[in-house]
Amino acid sequence: MSQSDTPDIQVLSTEVSQLRQELQLRDQLVQQLSQELFRLVKGNTSFMPQQPEFERDLSQLQALQEQLQAVEQQVAFYQEQITTRDSEIYQLRQSVQELTDRSRMLEQVVQELPQIYRRKFEERMMPVREKVAMLQRENRQLQAELQSVSYRLALKTRNASHGGIDLPNFPRPTSEQTNISTPQNA
Repeated sequence: MSQSDTPDIQVLSTEVSQLRQELQLRDQLVQQLSQELFRLVKGNTSFMPQQPEFERDLSQLQALQEQLQAVEQQVAFYQEQITTRDSEIYQLRQSVQELTDRSRMLEQVVQELPQIYRRKFEERMMPVREKVAMLQRENRQLQAELQSVSYRLALKTRNASHGGIDLPNFPRPTSEQTNISTPQNA
């Protein structure tokens, strides 16, 4: 229901209340007239209205009754429209409430998503971190073993090539040291 329907309902409601007031006023006038006629007729039996006036009053009464029926039909029609619109308003309010609740729920989920993703990521990363830490420990252990084996192999190789004497290795001289004579063994 749009906002333009609300003023229409208010106008219709005002019109209905005015019509009801007119209807009550007419009912009161009809009742007063009938009481006055009854009092006049009862008090004066010789008084009989003239035929043309009676017919004119009767036709006016019939016209008023027809107008009354038309107004009653309009009131019933407007009342039915008001009831229909009230039920539409109720349904729309329920829809708005449901959509508002759903919107709040989705907003909460959206706000919680980063935390959920962080937690899930941490859960997935924990085995990876443990594996990396284990591989690093294993790598350090293997490097230590490799150094130990390399050292032992170097020692063994040195001992085997020098006949058991371990001599230091000096760097080879460049062009200046080539002039130094080397002792010759005869």
